[in-house]
Amino acid sequence: MEKLKRLAINEEGFAFDPETGNSFVLNQTGLFIVRLLREGLSEEEVINRLLNEFEVDEETARRDFYDFLEQLRILGLVDTKEG
Repeated sequence: MEKLKRLAINEEGFAFDPETGNSFVLNQTGLFIVRLLREGLSEEEVINRLLNEFEVDEETARRDFYDFLEQLRILGLVDTKEG
């Protein structure tokens, strides 16, 4: 998750990638996930935290997590082998 660690992210979810110059906005859930991934938590740990933090069932948490992870891959912020 080294590529995620290079991001500059503010409290509102605005993220800037200094390597590419790209910027984007993370919603509350995306910001939560990125912070946990930057801390080095595993996929299962992140999903468990999502279940504890948000009112969501496990199926939805997993689907949303993996959909978001795919978006991070598209942006070049996680490698296919990561995550």
